[in-house]
Amino acid sequence: MNTKSTVEIITEWDIVVARQLGRNEAKIIGFGTVEQARITTAISELARNIYLYARTGEIVIEHIEESGKYGIRITATDKGPGIDNVRKVMEDGYSTSGGLGAGLPGVKRLMDAMAIHTTVGKGTMVKIEKWI
Repeated sequence: MNTKSTVEIITEWDIVVARQLGRNEAKIIGFGTVEQARITTAISELARNIYLYARTGEIVIEHIEESGKYGIRITATDKGPGIDNVRKVMEDGYSTSGGLGAGLPGVKRLMDAMAIHTTVGKGTMVKIEKWI
């Protein structure tokens, strides 16, 4: 069941494409409509961050299975400026874009697992997972 799809994030339209793909894949895996919406929202936020801060990158959506459990893993990768203070960006209300600041803390709340790997000047990779 190792299905993997990739969306290059170059334009704002690609954010919509990534969202739609994520919703479709979540539905195929068996997530209900509420969980599909959570996954879609998380993908939208990660793709938006790529577009705003790194200009380009990619969203990879994978079906995952472990010990008879099924889920979805989304990996957002860019070669942008990186995050100089991960702890700060994980604070509720923090925003560098003038947005509401739900950002990465919101993504973490929507998903079951989240890992951020970043190097200033080289880029960022965020992996999130949701299990049925």
